[in-house]
Amino acid sequence: MKLKMWLGGALPLLVGLLLAVLVTQSGLPNPVLYLRISLSTAVLLTTLLLALLLTGVLWWHFRQQAQLAQQKADLRAATAEDRRRFLQRLDHELKNPLMAMRAGLANVSNGHDEATRQALDSIEAQTVRLSQLTADLRKIAELETRPLELTPVEMGPLLAEVFELAQDHPGSEGRKLTLTVPQAPWPLPPVPGDRDLLFLAIYNLLENALKYTAVTDAIELRAREDGRFVTIEVADTGPGIATDDQPYVWEELYRGKAARSVPGSGLGLALVKAIVARHGGQVALSSRPGQGSLVVLRLPTS
Repeated sequence: MKLKMWLGGALPLLVGLLLAVLVTQSGLPNPVLYLRISLSTAVLLTTLLLALLLTGVLWWHFRQQAQLAQQKADLRAATAEDRRRFLQRLDHELKNPLMAMRAGLANVSNGHDEATRQALDSIEAQTVRLSQLTADLRKIAELETRPLELTPVEMGPLLAEVFELAQDHPGSEGRKLTLTVPQAPWPLPPVPGDRDLLFLAIYNLLENALKYTAVTDAIELRAREDGRFVTIEVADTGPGIATDDQPYVWEELYRGKAARSVPGSGLGLALVKAIVARHGGQVALSSRPGQGSLVVLRLPTS
């Protein structure tokens, strides 16, 4: 690219030198020309020429940058589309075999000894897990492309509903759950979004906290207005996330060492990130091993 810039700038000089050589060597009349010009005019013409030259170089540079940015955007879009199609094909190819496996297991689950029944139960649990995995992959693929019908979502009532459902979760027993939503001097502003998806994202975070904490741990769901954003926090006093795992927790199917013994698909946080991104928001995670974790969602209010 730099070579092209130098060639473009030197091209007028090269053309001028070529013409001068042709006139000198061709035997054509070569009269001496005298040009009288004031110093101020010479300065003005020189600066004008330099300005035109600089403008041309800058235009060419920014045009190249714009083309490069467009190429990168096209590549990202093509990669996302290929990934979406792959997830849809995976879901399509796995759905029917998994349904057949579950139906077959249901037919043979009776009439066996205890050891055989336990083995069949384990196989059925894994088929259910795979079914949930493919369903979650399909959700993520659809989220990235389908249009959203955005309506004003009142976040206070939504958070109260999510919190009430989390309290009924089997894993909530013995844990201290608290909800903090501002009421004075005014409630949280509405967020333009898909209410069901926002509900799913926040509930996934609470369910994650319930899954990875122990009895007597505390879990807090907090929200506040932050400029043009509503900030939602899910904090817990659980075991925390290993420092090496933290950069990857938002990736699909990633499960840290401490999470591999806990049932789950490894798609919960990836789904949360996809939902928040479609709403123009941001997600962040802070965690200290042995002390707990904090997940922050920021959703624009307009």
